[in-house]
Amino acid sequence: MIRRTLTALEARIVAVLVEKESTVPDTYPLSLNALCAGCSQKTARDPVMSVNEAQALAAIEELKALSLVVEISGTRTVKFEHNLGRALGVPGAAVALLATLMLRGPQTAAELRLHSERLHRFADVSSVEGFLDELAGKAEPMVRKLPRAPGARESRWVHLLCGEVQIEATGAEPGATAAAADAGLAEEVAVLRAEVAELRARLDRLAAALGIEV
Repeated sequence: MIRRTLTALEARIVAVLVEKESTVPDTYPLSLNALCAGCSQKTARDPVMSVNEAQALAAIEELKALSLVVEISGTRTVKFEHNLGRALGVPGAAVALLATLMLRGPQTAAELRLHSERLHRFADVSSVEGFLDELAGKAEPMVRKLPRAPGARESRWVHLLCGEVQIEATGAEPGATAAAADAGLAEEVAVLRAEVAELRARLDRLAAALGIEV
């Protein structure tokens, strides 16, 4: 476990490095400019931040001291990579979940499975819950399951790398919670429909090549 809790900016930097390692491997490790852009992007971030290079550099120095970020030199541009899995002693699947929680805030297990898909593909929601339970059961818990909000279908999870979370701060009005759940379900349905359409197109191309009808 790290020696102290992280600031919100430190958590954002580590999580962005985890994310970009999987989503843009050709440009990873990240330059300072790319890291600031990733921290400040307006999509898939909660809360949205505006991070400049001076702020990022100060936070990076702290993260280097905690062995969470490593500086890569030897090229014209200094670049940075994360060391989250080794520093915390957790597998890649757990790193993906922690990063997703740091990037997007409290989420249900189903939302985490959907939002972390590009970082790690979980077989089902149960496997997500299994890793979350492991992280929550450590001597120094890294995540916590929040009490289910009134009107919510599922409980949300939060990471604890920035310290204990106040339940009131993460609570939502029942209508807002239900709307968020519906939005998450709609997004997952859209992803599944796109996958089905892609599989259908592949099947049609294969049938055409073989001269058969499907």
